[in-house]
Amino acid sequence: MNLIQKAEQFVFDLFKDKLSSAYTYHNFNHTQRVVRATEKLIRFEKVFENEATALLLAAWFHDTGYVSGNDNHEENSIEFLNSFLRTESVPAETSLLAQSLIRATEMSKEPQTPLEFIMKDADSSHFSDKNYIAISELLREEWKTTIQKNFSDSEWAIGNRDMLLRKHRYFTDYAKEEWQEQKDINITLIQEKIQLSNAEQKKKAEKNKKNEKEDRPERGIETMFRVTLNNHTRLSQIADSKANILLSVNAIIISIVLSTLIPKLDSPGNAHLVIPTLILIIFSVISIIFAILSTKPKVTSGSFTRKEIEDRKINLLFFGNFYKMPLEEYQWAMNEMMKDKEYLYNSMVKDLYFLGLVLNRKYKLLRSTYTIFMIGIIISVAAFIIAFHSIRA
Repeated sequence: MNLIQKAEQFVFDLFKDKLSSAYTYHNFNHTQRVVRATEKLIRFEKVFENEATALLLAAWFHDTGYVSGNDNHEENSIEFLNSFLRTESVPAETSLLAQSLIRATEMSKEPQTPLEFIMKDADSSHFSDKNYIAISELLREEWKTTIQKNFSDSEWAIGNRDMLLRKHRYFTDYAKEEWQEQKDINITLIQEKIQLSNAEQKKKAEKNKKNEKEDRPERGIETMFRVTLNNHTRLSQIADSKANILLSVNAIIISIVLSTLIPKLDSPGNAHLVIPTLILIIFSVISIIFAILSTKPKVTSGSFTRKEIEDRKINLLFFGNFYKMPLEEYQWAMNEMMKDKEYLYNSMVKDLYFLGLVLNRKYKLLRSTYTIFMIGIIISVAAFIIAFHSIRA
């Protein structure tokens, strides 16, 4: 595996293990796109071998700093590059050149050298991508979640048009000849989108202005329910995972005891092992029972009546309350619930509440299981020690 292949694997593993899923744009896909553009520019521009190596290293590492957040990501990217190069035999001038090329990707920096021209053009090659509008939406979503910058459709389109039209230009001859035409097409598409959306937004704004507050839940409430539900779900998954670990460990212990110790207990010389073995098996079986109880689902009736819906007594957000009902009845009931904001919110609150009760039961049983398992291991080991000591005495 050559140096560039190692760099690719390093960046892939880094993004896979440490990059937040909130980075929908500055991720491995974007990095690959920049690397492909860099390789293309290297082929058509006059570049020496060591310069090509520096360019490709910079392309692979230029956005790795987002693993540590948005701030000073170029310098953080350089730190990851240096960390990678410590174990590689790379000339110092190549390393320094790669570092300067990463700094050249800073949005406000004007490139000064032909190599910086290549790096800058590669990093903005998506401006001439036929899917540019879709790609830009990934950046919009990333900014929304990582730095809390929210843009309306119109604001985002205008910002993109200004970026492509006034703030960006290609520097290399190849980019000017091969990429500028598609970039101009993208500018035209964005301009058309702005013109079409302006009229539509005015109509929608007038139409929805009166009903928006009544029909749409507040964003803070939506966020609260979403975050709380995610936390409950994650805690439930953790509990199930812990229970599975205990099940597996105790099953292995029992299988080993049954296959190795039990057949030897018939021998009079091994009579001293009977009690320790029984203790170990008993505690393992009890641990398995408690682990199973912690993951055992509760079965509900799965049906409701129209009167229960009209009286707002059924939580339709839990599958156990409707899985036996016909689709038509369920659709009617859901429509009834969505018409009543109080009923909808109360159902969501009930869903969270009962999830909390389930989590409480799971974690209490898990705590008991771990306690039983720990005590069983201690007593079993002590029993074996006493048994061996008595036989020697």
